[in-house]
Amino acid sequence: MGGRWSFRGDRPCALLTGKFDGSDCHITLTFWRAPDGQVPVRPVTRTWTDDPFEALRQLQTAYQADPPAMDDPPPFCGGLVGYFGYGTAHACEQLPGRVGDVLALPDLAFLVVDDLVAHDDITGSSWLIAAGRGQSAAAAHLDAQWRLDALEHELAMSRSADMASADSASREIRQTSLDGVTAQFTREEYCAAVEHCREAILAGRIFEVCLTQQMSMQFAGSPWDLYRTLGEINPAPYAACLDLPGFAVVSASPERFLKLNGDRVAESRPIKGTAPRGTDPEADAALRDGLASSSKDRAENVMIVDLVRNDLGRVCETGSVKVPELCVLESYPTVHQLVSTIRGRLAPERDALDLVRACFPGGSMTGAPKVEAMKLIDEVEHTTRGVYAGSLGYLDRRGTMDLAIVIRTLLCKDGRAWLGTGGAITADSDPGAEYDETLAKARALIQAVRSSRTVRDGR
Repeated sequence: MGGRWSFRGDRPCALLTGKFDGSDCHITLTFWRAPDGQVPVRPVTRTWTDDPFEALRQLQTAYQADPPAMDDPPPFCGGLVGYFGYGTAHACEQLPGRVGDVLALPDLAFLVVDDLVAHDDITGSSWLIAAGRGQSAAAAHLDAQWRLDALEHELAMSRSADMASADSASREIRQTSLDGVTAQFTREEYCAAVEHCREAILAGRIFEVCLTQQMSMQFAGSPWDLYRTLGEINPAPYAACLDLPGFAVVSASPERFLKLNGDRVAESRPIKGTAPRGTDPEADAALRDGLASSSKDRAENVMIVDLVRNDLGRVCETGSVKVPELCVLESYPTVHQLVSTIRGRLAPERDALDLVRACFPGGSMTGAPKVEAMKLIDEVEHTTRGVYAGSLGYLDRRGTMDLAIVIRTLLCKDGRAWLGTGGAITADSDPGAEYDETLAKARALIQAVRSSRTVRDGR
């Protein structure tokens, strides 16, 4: 994640999931390898009701390990990898009861990862990292060495497979057809939802809201193949493939939700303001310049910056929250976007999970004021967002963290691929243009599903 580094985890020790029922969160912990290194004959599962952040904190403590003895180690050397779905907001804010839940996914899911490959995309170097576990130092050392040998073998095998299956076909994204795609809203229904949101804004209930919809299409292929295809079509700094029991998350997110570095500096980079790429350089430049000069898009972005500053201020040292970048234009293969950067120094008594609780969900996916915008979202969207609009990434066992906003993401389950897409609604929003924006953001994902399926089928 984050552009320079790529990580590939292997043989997770445990999986913790959480599902909300009202204000209660039902936790399920399955472990394949105990903290002392013992491997049960069958996976062991425990269930209980708890605060999900406290459950994750206890899991981190149970699976703590010494950091690798190396100069300038990668930013992730083992710890928790997974997602906070949008429903995790029930642990962060006072919200009404849940709406419809079509996919019935965990609201959060995190793997304990001891073994991984860290690849530096700048130097081309790869690091093999394994945490040895055992009932003695000697046993732990032997365990670590065995796991490193296994990682080296698996890395060599995967590189051979990647070379054999690489696909270099060119793809046209902007003309992608929506045939075979099932959408939550028709154009008329989405425009009506936009009008409902505009009425709430004009009535003074909120200033801005992020309205989204879900789409799905058939997909029975490999999530890993889909991840590689999506990376070719829509390269992104926070790409991820998370393969979990019963479903997989494949993401090409361009947006950082929260990063916490070793100096305890917290950073968020919300995106608000989007324009499609043009079909030729001249048209592309016009669209880019139009976004850069758009007072509407800039206002959307600034409102979310203020919201994020307030969220960070809950857990950062007083006076430390700053905005070093405001409404910077960044271009991606399918869209131009406005991005801002907000930073603050985490207070001494706080940790990474406190930071997530204070800021979740990301303001760019809710609107402002956050809680009232989330109530309006439930009114008009009628179904849970699932993993979409949450955050995905890692919490390193050294206390650092990097999480992306779950956008430009596919959820693979039961022979279908699901995606969420949307945008900010303000008083000046044009309903038809807002609907078209959802399609522009979805096209690369739809094309990735079709291309991955075509390559897999040999057509």
